[in-house]
Amino acid sequence: MNEFSLAPLFRSSIGFDRFNDFFESATRADNAASYPPYNVEKHGEDQYRIVIAAAGMRDADLDIQVERDVLTITGGRRDADAAQPQYLHRGIAQRAFKLSFRLADYIEVEGAKLENGMLQVSLVRRVPETAKPRRVSIATGAQATGATLTGEAANSAQPATKAA
Repeated sequence: MNEFSLAPLFRSSIGFDRFNDFFESATRADNAASYPPYNVEKHGEDQYRIVIAAAGMRDADLDIQVERDVLTITGGRRDADAAQPQYLHRGIAQRAFKLSFRLADYIEVEGAKLENGMLQVSLVRRVPETAKPRRVSIATGAQATGATLTGEAANSAQPATKAA
């Protein structure tokens, strides 16, 4: 019996908490995203990290860009070594790649580092105060009748009077 896995739905979107956003990414072919291997990690409520196995790559071989809420990471050898060895077995892939991740609202790239062949891209959700939910108090009784308008709202709310 084949088991249905939702893992592909969660691989290419960071910070989304809604199933509908993952469903769109599942419709794309998953073959292109199989190299290089990578993890998407969540650390705490607003911290994320993408870890990519970039064996044999230097920081000059990697490029990270964010455009219109899409994080794109590309890699490939920029300069070919003049003295290429003759491989009897080549098990370490060093081919070019391009990975794209849709970022949810307010997800920002905080930084990236290449350490021990692993590229780590740190992401954080920074929701501005104006976008955060806020509680509005409800006036009751005497508070409600004593409410006043200020500024332009008060001027436009008063009826026009005729001068005698």
